[in-house]
Amino acid sequence: MNNVITRSLFGEIVECLEDGKVALLFGTRRVGKTTLLNEVINYYNVRREKSLLINCDTVRGQKSLDTTDDQELANLVKDIDILAVDEAQNVESIGKTLKIIHDVFPKVKVIATGSSSFDLANKTGEPLVGRMRQFLLYPFSAEELRKATNALEVNYNVENFLKYGMYPCIYGKSFLKIQQELEGLVSGYLYKDLLAFDGIRNSNQILKLLQCLALQIGSEVSFNELSNKLQISANTVKKYIDLLEKCFVIFSLPALSRNMRNEIAGNRTRKIYFYDIGVRNALVEDFRGMNLRNDIGGVWENFCIAELRKKAQRENRFPKFYFWRTTDQREIDLLEEENGEFSIYEFKYNSKKEAKLPADFNKHYQVKSFSVINLENWHKYF
Repeated sequence: MNNVITRSLFGEIVECLEDGKVALLFGTRRVGKTTLLNEVINYYNVRREKSLLINCDTVRGQKSLDTTDDQELANLVKDIDILAVDEAQNVESIGKTLKIIHDVFPKVKVIATGSSSFDLANKTGEPLVGRMRQFLLYPFSAEELRKATNALEVNYNVENFLKYGMYPCIYGKSFLKIQQELEGLVSGYLYKDLLAFDGIRNSNQILKLLQCLALQIGSEVSFNELSNKLQISANTVKKYIDLLEKCFVIFSLPALSRNMRNEIAGNRTRKIYFYDIGVRNALVEDFRGMNLRNDIGGVWENFCIAELRKKAQRENRFPKFYFWRTTDQREIDLLEEENGEFSIYEFKYNSKKEAKLPADFNKHYQVKSFSVINLENWHKYF
Protein backbone atom coordinates (compact mmCIF):
# COMPACT_ATOMS: atom_id res chain seq x y z
CA MET A 1 0.00 0.00 0.00
CA ASN A 2 1.61 3.24 -1.13
CA ASN A 3 -0.94 5.74 0.11
CA VAL A 4 -0.15 7.27 3.49
CA ILE A 5 -3.30 7.13 5.56
CA THR A 6 -3.34 9.98 8.04
CA ARG A 7 -5.06 8.98 11.25
CA SER A 8 -7.74 11.33 12.52
CA LEU A 9 -6.09 11.41 15.96
CA PHE A 10 -2.84 12.89 14.60
CA GLY A 11 -3.88 16.53 14.97
CA GLU A 12 -5.36 16.02 18.41
CA ILE A 13 -2.21 14.32 19.68
CA VAL A 14 0.00 17.16 18.38
CA GLU A 15 -2.35 19.69 20.02
CA CYS A 16 -2.14 17.74 23.30
CA LEU A 17 1.67 17.78 23.20
CA GLU A 18 1.75 21.48 22.36
CA ASP A 19 -0.46 22.10 25.40
CA GLY A 20 2.21 20.51 27.57
CA LYS A 21 0.29 17.36 28.46
CA VAL A 22 1.39 13.74 28.24
CA ALA A 23 -0.38 11.94 25.37
CA LEU A 24 -1.37 8.33 26.12
CA LEU A 25 -2.33 6.35 23.02
CA PHE A 26 -4.23 3.11 23.57
CA GLY A 27 -5.27 0.40 21.11
CA THR A 28 -4.80 -3.26 20.30
CA ARG A 29 -1.56 -4.58 18.94
CA ARG A 30 -1.31 -4.24 15.14
CA VAL A 31 -3.81 -1.37 15.05
CA GLY A 32 -1.16 1.16 13.98
CA LYS A 33 0.02 2.77 17.22
CA THR A 34 3.73 2.54 16.39
CA THR A 35 3.12 3.91 12.89
CA LEU A 36 1.21 6.88 14.33
CA LEU A 37 3.92 7.34 16.94
CA ASN A 38 6.55 7.56 14.19
CA GLU A 39 4.43 10.03 12.24
CA VAL A 40 4.29 12.30 15.29
CA ILE A 41 8.06 11.95 15.71
CA ASN A 42 8.63 12.77 12.02
CA TYR A 43 6.39 15.83 12.32
CA TYR A 44 8.62 17.22 15.04
CA ASN A 45 11.83 16.11 13.35
CA VAL A 46 10.87 18.21 10.33
CA ARG A 47 10.65 21.11 12.77
CA ARG A 48 14.21 20.24 13.84
CA GLU A 49 13.14 18.98 17.25
CA LYS A 50 15.13 16.02 18.53
CA SER A 51 13.33 12.84 19.56
CA LEU A 52 14.02 9.65 21.48
CA LEU A 53 11.94 6.53 20.80
CA ILE A 54 12.03 3.79 23.44
CA ASN A 55 10.52 0.37 22.69
CA CYS A 56 9.39 -1.16 25.97
CA ASP A 57 8.79 -4.55 24.41
CA THR A 58 12.58 -4.87 24.84
CA VAL A 59 14.41 -5.41 28.12
CA ARG A 60 16.73 -2.50 27.38
CA GLY A 61 13.78 -0.19 26.84
CA GLN A 62 12.11 -1.29 30.06
CA LYS A 63 15.29 -0.79 32.12
CA SER A 64 15.87 2.69 30.76
CA LEU A 65 12.51 3.90 32.09
CA ASP A 66 12.02 1.75 35.19
CA THR A 67 13.42 4.41 37.52
CA THR A 68 12.27 7.39 39.56
CA ASP A 69 15.78 8.77 39.96
CA ASP A 70 15.61 12.29 38.53
CA GLN A 71 19.33 12.30 37.69
CA GLU A 72 19.01 9.12 35.65
CA LEU A 73 16.01 10.60 33.89
CA ALA A 74 17.88 13.86 33.31
CA ASN A 75 20.57 11.90 31.49
CA LEU A 76 17.88 10.08 29.49
CA VAL A 77 16.10 13.19 28.21
CA LYS A 78 19.18 15.39 27.88
CA ASP A 79 19.16 17.33 24.60
CA ILE A 80 15.82 15.89 23.37
CA ASP A 81 12.52 17.61 22.72
CA ILE A 82 10.27 14.57 22.22
CA LEU A 83 10.19 11.37 24.29
CA ALA A 84 8.15 8.62 22.62
CA VAL A 85 7.52 5.42 24.60
CA ASP A 86 6.10 2.40 22.78
CA GLU A 87 4.25 -0.35 24.75
CA ALA A 88 4.73 1.61 27.96
CA GLN A 89 2.60 -0.79 30.03
CA ASN A 90 5.63 -3.10 30.25
CA VAL A 91 7.38 -0.67 32.63
CA GLU A 92 6.29 -1.17 36.23
CA SER A 93 6.98 2.40 37.40
CA ILE A 94 5.86 4.11 34.17
CA GLY A 95 3.29 6.41 35.80
CA LYS A 96 5.73 7.87 38.31
CA THR A 97 8.50 8.00 35.69
CA LEU A 98 6.39 10.03 33.24
CA LYS A 99 5.17 12.29 36.06
CA ILE A 100 8.75 13.15 37.00
CA ILE A 101 9.69 13.84 33.38
CA HIS A 102 6.59 16.00 32.92
CA ASP A 103 7.15 17.99 36.12
CA VAL A 104 10.95 18.25 36.24
CA PHE A 105 11.63 18.57 32.50
CA PRO A 106 8.59 20.50 31.24
CA LYS A 107 10.15 21.33 27.86
CA VAL A 108 10.15 17.62 26.91
CA LYS A 109 7.01 16.54 25.07
CA VAL A 110 5.94 13.02 26.07
CA ILE A 111 3.82 10.51 24.16
CA ALA A 112 3.36 6.89 25.24
CA THR A 113 1.45 3.97 23.76
CA GLY A 114 -0.10 0.89 25.34
CA SER A 115 -2.07 -2.06 24.04
CA SER A 116 -4.10 -2.66 27.21
CA SER A 117 -5.86 -0.08 29.32
CA PHE A 118 -5.93 -2.21 32.48
CA ASP A 119 -2.12 -2.09 32.69
CA LEU A 120 -1.14 1.31 31.36
CA ALA A 121 -4.15 3.19 32.74
CA ASN A 122 -3.65 1.65 36.18
CA LYS A 123 0.05 2.48 36.18
CA THR A 124 -0.36 6.06 34.92
CA GLY A 125 -3.77 7.01 36.30
CA GLU A 126 -3.02 8.50 39.71
CA PRO A 127 0.47 9.94 39.01
CA LEU A 128 -0.63 11.67 35.81
CA VAL A 129 -3.99 13.07 36.92
CA GLY A 130 -4.35 16.50 35.31
CA ARG A 131 -1.18 15.98 33.28
CA MET A 132 -2.38 13.68 30.49
CA ARG A 133 -4.91 13.06 27.75
CA GLN A 134 -5.94 9.57 26.67
CA PHE A 135 -6.63 8.58 23.06
CA LEU A 136 -8.02 5.32 21.66
CA LEU A 137 -6.79 4.30 18.21
CA TYR A 138 -9.36 2.30 16.26
CA PRO A 139 -8.73 0.30 13.09
CA PHE A 140 -9.03 2.47 9.98
CA SER A 141 -12.31 4.33 9.59
CA ALA A 142 -14.14 4.76 6.30
CA GLU A 143 -13.51 8.50 6.53
CA GLU A 144 -9.74 8.06 6.95
CA LEU A 145 -9.68 5.83 3.87
CA ARG A 146 -11.73 8.31 1.85
CA LYS A 147 -9.23 11.05 2.57
CA ALA A 148 -6.33 8.80 1.54
CA THR A 149 -7.97 7.43 -1.62
CA ASN A 150 -11.37 8.62 -2.82
CA ALA A 151 -14.99 8.25 -1.84
CA LEU A 152 -15.95 6.08 -4.83
CA GLU A 153 -13.23 3.53 -4.07
CA VAL A 154 -14.19 3.32 -0.39
CA ASN A 155 -17.89 2.97 -1.16
CA TYR A 156 -17.15 0.29 -3.76
CA ASN A 157 -15.05 -1.71 -1.26
CA VAL A 158 -17.64 -1.87 1.51
CA GLU A 159 -18.15 -5.64 1.07
CA ASN A 160 -14.42 -6.19 1.57
CA PHE A 161 -14.63 -4.17 4.80
CA LEU A 162 -17.51 -6.38 5.93
CA LYS A 163 -15.52 -9.54 5.19
CA TYR A 164 -11.98 -8.62 6.21
CA GLY A 165 -12.31 -5.62 8.49
CA MET A 166 -10.17 -2.50 8.57
CA TYR A 167 -6.98 -3.31 10.45
CA PRO A 168 -4.04 -1.42 8.92
CA CYS A 169 -2.02 -4.65 8.73
CA ILE A 170 -4.49 -6.17 6.23
CA TYR A 171 -5.49 -3.15 4.18
CA GLY A 172 -4.57 -3.43 0.51
CA LYS A 173 -3.16 -6.95 0.81
CA SER A 174 -4.03 -10.16 -1.02
CA PHE A 175 -6.61 -12.56 0.38
CA LEU A 176 -3.87 -15.01 1.43
CA LYS A 177 -1.98 -12.30 3.32
CA ILE A 178 -5.21 -11.06 4.89
CA GLN A 179 -6.02 -14.55 6.15
CA GLN A 180 -2.54 -14.94 7.61
CA GLU A 181 -2.71 -11.60 9.40
CA LEU A 182 -6.19 -12.21 10.83
CA GLU A 183 -5.31 -15.74 11.91
CA GLY A 184 -2.31 -14.32 13.72
CA LEU A 185 -4.50 -11.79 15.49
CA VAL A 186 -7.15 -14.22 16.67
CA SER A 187 -4.66 -16.93 17.65
CA GLY A 188 -3.36 -14.79 20.47
CA TYR A 189 -1.80 -11.53 19.33
CA LEU A 190 -4.87 -9.48 20.24
CA TYR A 191 -5.02 -10.68 23.82
CA LYS A 192 -1.32 -11.21 24.47
CA ASP A 193 -1.46 -8.64 27.27
CA LEU A 194 -4.49 -10.29 28.85
CA LEU A 195 -2.63 -13.59 29.19
CA ALA A 196 0.09 -11.85 31.17
CA PHE A 197 -2.43 -10.29 33.54
CA ASP A 198 -3.42 -11.63 36.94
CA GLY A 199 -2.10 -15.12 36.32
CA ILE A 200 -4.42 -15.86 33.37
CA ARG A 201 -2.93 -18.66 31.30
CA ASN A 202 -5.79 -20.47 29.57
CA SER A 203 -5.77 -18.98 26.08
CA ASN A 204 -7.98 -21.81 24.83
CA GLN A 205 -10.83 -20.73 27.12
CA ILE A 206 -10.52 -17.13 25.97
CA LEU A 207 -10.52 -18.16 22.32
CA LYS A 208 -13.66 -20.28 22.85
CA LEU A 209 -15.31 -17.37 24.64
CA LEU A 210 -14.49 -15.03 21.76
CA GLN A 211 -15.89 -17.55 19.28
CA CYS A 212 -19.14 -17.75 21.28
CA LEU A 213 -19.37 -13.95 21.37
CA ALA A 214 -18.65 -13.81 17.63
CA LEU A 215 -21.64 -16.06 16.97
CA GLN A 216 -23.89 -13.80 19.05
CA ILE A 217 -23.23 -10.34 17.61
CA GLY A 218 -26.46 -8.41 17.43
CA SER A 219 -27.99 -10.61 20.16
CA GLU A 220 -28.09 -10.18 23.91
CA VAL A 221 -25.43 -12.02 25.85
CA SER A 222 -26.09 -14.15 28.93
CA PHE A 223 -23.19 -14.78 31.30
CA ASN A 224 -24.94 -17.88 32.63
CA GLU A 225 -25.44 -19.31 29.15
CA LEU A 226 -21.79 -18.70 28.28
CA SER A 227 -20.80 -20.25 31.61
CA ASN A 228 -22.67 -23.45 30.76
CA LYS A 229 -21.21 -23.64 27.26
CA LEU A 230 -17.64 -23.10 28.37
CA GLN A 231 -17.85 -25.00 31.67
CA ILE A 232 -16.44 -22.11 33.66
CA SER A 233 -18.10 -19.92 36.28
CA ALA A 234 -20.26 -16.95 35.30
CA ASN A 235 -17.93 -14.72 37.30
CA THR A 236 -14.97 -15.95 35.23
CA VAL A 237 -16.92 -15.24 32.03
CA LYS A 238 -17.67 -11.74 33.28
CA LYS A 239 -14.02 -11.20 34.22
CA TYR A 240 -12.74 -12.36 30.82
CA ILE A 241 -15.23 -10.16 28.98
CA ASP A 242 -14.21 -7.16 31.08
CA LEU A 243 -10.53 -7.78 30.33
CA LEU A 244 -11.20 -8.31 26.61
CA GLU A 245 -12.90 -4.92 26.60
CA LYS A 246 -9.86 -3.39 28.27
CA CYS A 247 -7.67 -4.99 25.58
CA PHE A 248 -9.89 -3.27 22.96
CA VAL A 249 -10.93 -6.53 21.32
CA ILE A 250 -14.64 -6.13 22.09
CA PHE A 251 -16.99 -3.46 23.41
CA SER A 252 -20.43 -3.77 24.98
CA LEU A 253 -23.74 -1.95 24.71
CA PRO A 254 -25.93 -1.83 27.82
CA ALA A 255 -29.70 -1.65 27.59
CA LEU A 256 -31.33 1.73 28.16
CA SER A 257 -33.89 1.50 30.94
CA ARG A 258 -35.25 4.58 32.70
CA ASN A 259 -38.85 5.50 32.17
CA MET A 260 -40.98 2.64 30.93
CA ARG A 261 -42.27 -0.23 33.05
CA ASN A 262 -41.72 -2.93 30.42
CA GLU A 263 -38.18 -1.99 29.40
CA ILE A 264 -35.61 -4.69 30.04
CA ALA A 265 -33.32 -3.74 32.90
CA GLY A 266 -30.03 -2.16 31.87
CA ASN A 267 -28.00 -4.04 34.47
CA ARG A 268 -29.29 -7.47 33.43
CA THR A 269 -28.24 -7.73 29.81
CA ARG A 270 -25.89 -6.37 27.20
CA LYS A 271 -24.88 -6.79 23.58
CA ILE A 272 -21.25 -7.32 22.65
CA TYR A 273 -19.54 -6.27 19.43
CA PHE A 274 -16.02 -6.38 18.01
CA TYR A 275 -13.87 -3.34 17.35
CA ASP A 276 -13.12 -4.92 13.98
CA ILE A 277 -15.53 -7.12 12.02
CA GLY A 278 -12.65 -8.91 10.23
CA VAL A 279 -11.46 -10.27 13.57
CA ARG A 280 -14.98 -11.47 14.25
CA ASN A 281 -15.19 -13.24 10.88
CA ALA A 282 -11.80 -14.85 11.44
CA LEU A 283 -13.04 -16.24 14.76
CA VAL A 284 -15.95 -18.00 13.02
CA GLU A 285 -13.79 -18.76 9.94
CA ASP A 286 -16.24 -17.23 7.49
CA PHE A 287 -15.10 -14.83 4.76
CA ARG A 288 -17.84 -15.57 2.26
CA GLY A 289 -19.64 -12.84 0.37
CA MET A 290 -22.55 -11.18 2.12
CA ASN A 291 -25.12 -12.70 -0.24
CA LEU A 292 -24.11 -16.20 0.95
CA ARG A 293 -24.39 -15.56 4.68
CA ASN A 294 -27.14 -15.89 7.23
CA ASP A 295 -25.37 -13.64 9.74
CA ILE A 296 -25.36 -10.51 7.58
CA GLY A 297 -27.70 -8.70 9.99
CA GLY A 298 -25.23 -8.96 12.86
CA VAL A 299 -22.22 -8.27 10.63
CA TRP A 300 -23.80 -5.11 9.25
CA GLU A 301 -24.89 -3.96 12.71
CA ASN A 302 -21.38 -4.47 14.14
CA PHE A 303 -19.74 -2.64 11.23
CA CYS A 304 -22.09 0.34 11.47
CA ILE A 305 -21.86 0.71 15.26
CA ALA A 306 -18.06 0.59 15.15
CA GLU A 307 -18.01 3.26 12.43
CA LEU A 308 -20.40 5.50 14.41
CA ARG A 309 -18.11 5.22 17.43
CA LYS A 310 -15.14 6.25 15.26
CA LYS A 311 -17.18 9.16 13.92
CA ALA A 312 -18.04 10.38 17.43
CA GLN A 313 -14.35 10.30 18.35
CA ARG A 314 -13.40 12.15 15.15
CA GLU A 315 -15.94 14.86 15.96
CA ASN A 316 -14.69 15.05 19.56
CA ARG A 317 -18.09 13.99 20.88
CA PHE A 318 -18.60 11.67 23.84
CA PRO A 319 -22.13 10.24 23.60
CA LYS A 320 -23.35 7.33 25.66
CA PHE A 321 -24.30 4.31 23.53
CA TYR A 322 -27.18 1.93 24.28
CA PHE A 323 -29.61 -0.51 22.71
CA TRP A 324 -33.27 -0.64 23.76
CA ARG A 325 -35.81 -3.42 24.07
CA THR A 326 -39.12 -4.04 25.83
CA THR A 327 -40.53 -7.28 27.15
CA ASP A 328 -42.92 -7.39 24.20
CA GLN A 329 -39.96 -7.32 21.76
CA ARG A 330 -40.04 -3.75 20.52
CA GLU A 331 -36.42 -2.74 20.05
CA ILE A 332 -33.91 -0.20 18.75
CA ASP A 333 -30.46 -1.20 17.48
CA LEU A 334 -28.50 1.81 18.72
CA LEU A 335 -29.09 4.98 20.69
CA GLU A 336 -26.61 7.83 21.07
CA GLU A 337 -27.40 10.02 24.06
CA GLU A 338 -26.04 13.54 24.30
CA ASN A 339 -27.42 16.24 26.61
CA GLY A 340 -30.55 14.22 27.32
CA GLU A 341 -31.40 13.82 23.61
CA PHE A 342 -31.26 10.59 21.62
CA SER A 343 -30.09 9.96 18.07
CA ILE A 344 -31.73 6.68 17.04
CA TYR A 345 -30.27 4.21 14.52
CA GLU A 346 -31.60 1.09 12.88
CA PHE A 347 -29.32 -1.01 10.66
CA LYS A 348 -30.71 -2.80 7.60
CA TYR A 349 -28.23 -4.23 5.09
CA ASN A 350 -31.04 -4.54 2.53
CA SER A 351 -32.18 -1.07 1.51
CA LYS A 352 -35.68 -2.39 0.80
CA LYS A 353 -36.25 -3.23 4.45
CA GLU A 354 -37.95 -0.52 6.47
CA ALA A 355 -37.86 0.37 10.14
CA LYS A 356 -40.01 2.60 12.33
CA LEU A 357 -39.33 4.38 15.57
CA PRO A 358 -41.37 2.69 18.35
CA ALA A 359 -44.13 5.07 19.38
CA ASP A 360 -43.66 4.35 23.09
CA PHE A 361 -40.02 5.35 22.97
CA ASN A 362 -40.87 8.56 21.15
CA LYS A 363 -43.43 9.31 23.84
CA HIS A 364 -41.13 8.82 26.83
CA TYR A 365 -37.79 10.11 25.52
CA GLN A 366 -36.46 13.20 23.75
CA VAL A 367 -35.65 12.06 20.20
CA LYS A 368 -33.23 14.22 18.23
CA SER A 369 -33.13 12.13 15.05
CA PHE A 370 -34.08 8.74 13.61
CA SER A 371 -31.99 7.09 10.89
CA VAL A 372 -32.06 3.78 9.04
CA ILE A 373 -28.59 2.92 7.70
CA ASN A 374 -28.38 0.48 4.80
CA LEU A 375 -26.03 -0.55 2.01
CA GLU A 376 -27.23 2.26 -0.24
CA ASN A 377 -26.88 5.19 2.17
CA TRP A 378 -24.18 4.18 4.70
CA HIS A 379 -21.57 6.52 3.20
CA LYS A 380 -23.72 9.51 4.21
CA TYR A 381 -23.44 8.64 7.89
CA PHE A 382 -19.79 7.80 8.42
